[in-house]
Amino acid sequence: MRYAGLREFLAKAQTVLAKGPIAMIFVEDTVEVDTAIRHHLDSGFRSLLLFADDEITLPQPLEALIHRITYNVHDDDAIPQAVNAVNDAAPAGTWLYYCFNAEYLFFPFCETRTIGDLLTFHTEERRDAMLTYVIDLYAGDLSQHPNGVSLENAHLDRSGYYALARKDPDRNWEAKDRQLDFFGGLRWRFEEHVTWTKRKIDRISLFRSRAGLRLRPDFTFSDEEYNTYSCPWHHNLTACICSFRTAKALKTNPGSRYDIHNFRWHNSTEFTWHSQQLMDLGLMEPGQWF
Repeated sequence: MRYAGLREFLAKAQTVLAKGPIAMIFVEDTVEVDTAIRHHLDSGFRSLLLFADDEITLPQPLEALIHRITYNVHDDDAIPQAVNAVNDAAPAGTWLYYCFNAEYLFFPFCETRTIGDLLTFHTEERRDAMLTYVIDLYAGDLSQHPNGVSLENAHLDRSGYYALARKDPDRNWEAKDRQLDFFGGLRWRFEEHVTWTKRKIDRISLFRSRAGLRLRPDFTFSDEEYNTYSCPWHHNLTACICSFRTAKALKTNPGSRYDIHNFRWHNSTEFTWHSQQLMDLGLMEPGQWF
């Protein structure tokens, strides 16, 4: 179903938002929109909200499966504004998820388990949010794929990831409890082309709606517990968003496109599109979920 804007959707959204998990995909360009939709529908989301410009075209059978909202994702703070509006409209405790086109959610054992299975377990662990690492994907041959995107020849970095303690400016820059800033991938290797405020690869992409909760422009939440990577007593599940978004940006922006001739390096490896590879590389944590 199509909606002329976010306001119209929210006015008619009671049935759509009645039960989660609900996915929100924000479309920045025409690259891999349909595959991102199919991937997340196959993951088991009950509803999928697509925020996109009217110029984005989709096959009619696919569009019939989603709720399409006309929206300018390039406006200032467009993403947190939309996510917060959906949070406010959804019943408290509804699991919500957000990502962009050319991004694909992977979680432990996702080949045989659904997103509903994952979040049911995570809820039973008394967790209201899940940390996701945005893992950069990139084409192995930029001469064949000049925009940096290739599903058939996708690569990722198998090392070069690290974390730093997240400091609290309101407490004399002490480290925040169970919060880290994570770095790596293309944003680390080509950091001269990435502003320092956008170099982190952690994102709280899965969370439960709650009155007054706010997503901030840096992709953290107003409730600090939502920003933690685990509970105090043991490790919790984490997930990955495998994303071509950085590769696209580096090969699209005039300031970087001509300086980068190859994304591959000695620590590149082919992406197998399987959760086991991500767990083997230590990029996501199964926690107590076996």
